[in-house]
Amino acid sequence: MKRFYKQAEAAACEGGHTVHLDGRPIRTPAKAPLVVPTPALAGAIRDEWAAQGDKIDPDSMGFMTLAATTIDRVIPNHAAVAAEAAGYAGSDLLCYRAESPPELATRQAEAWDPVLEWARDRYDVTFTVTAGLMPVDQPEETRARFLTVAQGYDPFALTAVHVMTTACGSFLLALAIAEGRLSAEQGLDASRIDETYQEELWGLDDEAQARKERLRREVGQAAEFLRKAG
Repeated sequence: MKRFYKQAEAAACEGGHTVHLDGRPIRTPAKAPLVVPTPALAGAIRDEWAAQGDKIDPDSMGFMTLAATTIDRVIPNHAAVAAEAAGYAGSDLLCYRAESPPELATRQAEAWDPVLEWARDRYDVTFTVTAGLMPVDQPEETRARFLTVAQGYDPFALTAVHVMTTACGSFLLALAIAEGRLSAEQGLDASRIDETYQEELWGLDDEAQARKERLRREVGQAAEFLRKAG
């Protein structure tokens, strides 16, 4: 799309903050008013619009995309999105350990055990940890607790947590990032221990490298979106 405006400005509005393009408030792809909760997030979105060249590149507008996703998809479906994110805790990555080689199992334990211990203490839950890929059921109380946690996030925070959960394959890692227990980079690295081990053995092809970079951008931007929206 060709750039159709000269100036982008953040502005207060009814219910929060928005961005004006040449004086007109912007809308989401579903034509809803773009209203975000903080001036920091509105400013970040304004900066994305202001940085566009002669053509608008949606892929360079991560904050705008996350805000629009919140308004168009998460707010109308909050319960379903919360359930989807919390559902990862029922078969969380951190509960499935390699049986071999010993080095990989050690790396998993070193990275994942502290997060599980933090989650146990933080949320008063228990986990079933297993070796191998056969599915195990987590305690009903644990799954119910994490559903309540997910439901407690406001829509903007839930959007960020959902993105981090799907990118990391772990609700627990997403919570650890959201609550400052891990940085975005640490959380993603913890989610990729198996892949990193294989990369060290066999190398990294272009497709895998592109996926790795994409996930790093997604998790990093979601964590920053959460910070700015809070």
